[in-house]
Amino acid sequence: MDNMKSDFSIKDLENISGIKAHTIRIWEKRYKLLEPERTETNIRHYGLRSLQKLLNVAFLNSNGVKISKIAKLSNEEVSAHVREIASRGNIEHHAFNAFKMSMFHFDQVLFYKTYMNLLERYTFREIFYDIFIPLLNEMGLLWQTNTISPAHEHFISAHIKQKILLNIEKLQSLEPKPATRTFVLFLPENEIHDIGLLFVNYELRSRGYHTIFLGESIPMESLSDVLEFFNEITFISYFTVKPIEREDVLIYLDNFKELLLKKESSKLWLLGHKLGLLQPNDYPKATYGFNSIENLVKEL
Repeated sequence: MDNMKSDFSIKDLENISGIKAHTIRIWEKRYKLLEPERTETNIRHYGLRSLQKLLNVAFLNSNGVKISKIAKLSNEEVSAHVREIASRGNIEHHAFNAFKMSMFHFDQVLFYKTYMNLLERYTFREIFYDIFIPLLNEMGLLWQTNTISPAHEHFISAHIKQKILLNIEKLQSLEPKPATRTFVLFLPENEIHDIGLLFVNYELRSRGYHTIFLGESIPMESLSDVLEFFNEITFISYFTVKPIEREDVLIYLDNFKELLLKKESSKLWLLGHKLGLLQPNDYPKATYGFNSIENLVKEL
């Protein structure tokens, strides 16, 4: 599989594990925790087994196990200690690392088992906020630093999206609240990052609101079609990579207001990284920005 990354630099290990490269070198030299291979120019590089061991070592160390003690354990004993500590309650950190390993191995079974273990203790909502959001944020940073390939990021994103869709499907029998407003969820043209928007849809549906999920890359003009069917509409969108520049965002918001927010009851709620380009007074009338899904939900 061409996109499967199985060879890592020490900087990659630092990015993935959160353990500084300097500390990794000390652990290697003093405790022989990892045994890197070296290139012809004497540069360290590591395989998947080294990555997995480092994640396990980091987990144990963060749970109070001294490195000197970990160094005396075999790989099998390290894994057993990780499972034992995770079973006593700190399953979140263990699950976080397990999801990472499922990504590097493209291991759907490991992803599924880890998710099902979490469901034994937590609700889907708790898993999304406490595990999936931090995981997606870290995957984005790893992709930006070329530690992982787009295939890895897409693997994680696709599986998380499946879980959101499954939980939305379970809500289909719920009737919307009578006389409730309608939420229209969409992404602007050329915007395809829809996981956050899907989860917002889940949050709205679970609270009994009427939603229309239109998905990715929707031309602004086509949104006017929904105005003919519903009176009180709140549009919700994510600006992750589009529009690109601050001026583009301002123009988009102004055009949106003129075309779609003519009624007093119409609103536009926004999320996403691109909102960082805006100042509070940049938002037109009836347009609101939120720095997290949780804060948006509080407005319901």
